[in-house]
Amino acid sequence: MASLATLLILVIVAALVFDYINGFHDAANAIATVVSTGVLPIRTAVLLAGVLNFIGAVTGTAVAKTIATGFADPAIVTQTVVLAALLGASTWNLITWWFGIPSSSSHALIGGLAGAVVAQAGVGAFRWSTLYDKVLVPLVASPLLGFLIAFFLMIALLWIFRGSTSRTVTRLSRVLQLVSASLMAFSHGSNDAQKAMGIITLALLAYVGVPGADTSILPAWVWPQGDKVPQWVVLACATAIGTGTMAGGKKIIKTMGSKIIRITPLQGFAAETAGTVTILTASSMGVPVSTTHCINACIMGVGASKRLSAVRWGVAGNIVMAWVLTLPISAGIAYVCLLGLRLLFGR
Repeated sequence: MASLATLLILVIVAALVFDYINGFHDAANAIATVVSTGVLPIRTAVLLAGVLNFIGAVTGTAVAKTIATGFADPAIVTQTVVLAALLGASTWNLITWWFGIPSSSSHALIGGLAGAVVAQAGVGAFRWSTLYDKVLVPLVASPLLGFLIAFFLMIALLWIFRGSTSRTVTRLSRVLQLVSASLMAFSHGSNDAQKAMGIITLALLAYVGVPGADTSILPAWVWPQGDKVPQWVVLACATAIGTGTMAGGKKIIKTMGSKIIRITPLQGFAAETAGTVTILTASSMGVPVSTTHCINACIMGVGASKRLSAVRWGVAGNIVMAWVLTLPISAGIAYVCLLGLRLLFGR
């Protein structure tokens, strides 16, 4: 059987890999519109988004604390539970990335955690009330809020620029979109990187909670103090999501930037601004909201402000279907993974 320390290291590596996958899977959240409108070439856009993801990731840990202690009692969580959750989430992320579907990495991780905890200790071990308050309500509320903000912001912008020439509007909106895309990348890092921070902190708490666990194998600064996320975890996860974003995600960028609607720079500015407001609000409240859901809803909102037929609702319907399936499928994969890990590691 693998030692506890070996399993802990394996979990930390898996969490950082998930964070990296999250970066290239969700790179489109920040830069799809700025690339599709031609404001920035994709290489420049992903580099900019990667740097701002890193900066956003080190600004807070409220979401990480929710992941670490909000969904399950760390006392019943083992290293194999955390590893199974990561495997379930990463598998679903890779499947949706391969097919160019902008699904939620956040919900994949939470679904994976639910499936692994249930497989470990039964249905009652998972805190379903937290799932309802922190995931299911925001699942509906955050895209709706983003859609409405984007819809009305776009109408306001059209009114403001009603007397301007199209050349003036295009030139100014390209500059504005650089600002909004940067803020969107920052907000993405502020929310999404914290999920991996939370899962690593949960793994560290699970290790410390095992009777006889030897914490002297590593320096004291490695371990959490209370529910505080260690600084090295913050920096490691920020680096992982930043470098992952720099790897890009061209398939999903194409879906979000052109298949939902044909987007203009002014529409891109409105969508990214609405998404930034929604995500930063969620981050400040410690809610692990789906940045993917938010920006997709915002893109639909700016399209609908022109006319409802401007949105390709068939593509939008496929995206919503992926939203619905993410939680149960990632949970199911994680459930099976835990059963397999038990056979492999005996824990």
